[in-house]
Amino acid sequence: MKPLAERMRPKSLDDFVGQEHLIGEGAALKRMIESNTVPSFILWGPPGVGKTTIASILSTTLKRPFFNLSAINSGVKDVRETIAKAENSRFFDRANPVLFIDEIHRFSKSQQDSLLGAVEKGTITLIGATTENPSFEVISALLSRCQVYILKELKKEDLVMLVDEILKNRTIEIKSYDALLRVSGGDGRKLLNSLEIIVSSFGPEEKVVISDDYVFEVIQQNLVKYDKTGEQHYDIISAFIKSIRGSDPNAAVYYLGRMILGGEDPKFICRRMIICASEDIGLANPNALLLAESAFRSIEKIGMPEGRIIMSQVAIYLACSPKSNASYMAINNAMSTIRETGDLSVPLHLRNAPTKLMKSIGYGQNYKYSHNESINKPDQEYLPEDISGSAFYTPGQNPSEQKLTALVRQKWKTKYGY
Repeated sequence: MKPLAERMRPKSLDDFVGQEHLIGEGAALKRMIESNTVPSFILWGPPGVGKTTIASILSTTLKRPFFNLSAINSGVKDVRETIAKAENSRFFDRANPVLFIDEIHRFSKSQQDSLLGAVEKGTITLIGATTENPSFEVISALLSRCQVYILKELKKEDLVMLVDEILKNRTIEIKSYDALLRVSGGDGRKLLNSLEIIVSSFGPEEKVVISDDYVFEVIQQNLVKYDKTGEQHYDIISAFIKSIRGSDPNAAVYYLGRMILGGEDPKFICRRMIICASEDIGLANPNALLLAESAFRSIEKIGMPEGRIIMSQVAIYLACSPKSNASYMAINNAMSTIRETGDLSVPLHLRNAPTKLMKSIGYGQNYKYSHNESINKPDQEYLPEDISGSAFYTPGQNPSEQKLTALVRQKWKTKYGY
């Protein structure tokens, strides 16, 4: 028997739950479907929110030949054969045939290239479905020929509506929806399949009563939705770092927990904290870098699950530290100037002179050994002449860096504008 989610797949837009912004009354996609003027487009959204269902509805409502491929088990040959069939069907039926490709992000560049000609000439109308960001996973030439419609996770009320619709006219009592909704993570397919497992766990004569505790007892699986190789991976680590940068320890620990429960590599998390300690905190609190690097070494020695405590400590410390991106900006500014000015000559007095010839042409001449100089005495020039006085480092407005600024100002007076 087919899974419950497949058996309950809506047959029309009127039965579809969620995605009101796309297929609600007056929404763009619904108007196009109803008018049978559908261009090539890509449906982008997380699993279980209706991408394949919309394609299935299209296959029955559009007055056009409809072809279906799955990127998991289709190659270039399958694509070309299907396009040939579409061309033949167009000969007999002038309506533009539709080719639906599920999980189009799994197609290689050459496979996607094989679609270009047919899409550009209008031989087919392409509809793709993907859980990954099309900007990264779909070649630009194909993406430019398609609209992108974004599907959202199903809202709580959408999920409750799905459950109620399925259970109507059945003697099943639901004490709470909370656990079911947590299990689903906004994924309608996962919700329905979990519900099927839970209901089937009762005996034929037992009264079916669904409680939160019973749901968690039956569904023995990781409840966290986290794709270590997909967009979730990048979204959550981005939120984690930005929470630290924004000095929010609570948000930082929340996203850290999301990654830990999702099975993220703790070394990856620690590496990102090391980068953050330098990029976002830097000289405002130099100890942050030491602590972040210590966390990486500690994780190597201790491992998980205890390593989570160490990472939590460091994440909180980083979030609560004063912030400065002065070191990050300084190297960026220096590299920008280098790109603009090219490889300027190093001043002769700063060059080593290991040979007589080098000494004879001025290498190392008049170099002043800093330890022999008075701290208050202006020193020699260290930058190339063309960029003398250029200040790449702009100190942050924090106590630690203001002390450094005072030392530089004492040494160089007004030369660098500090």
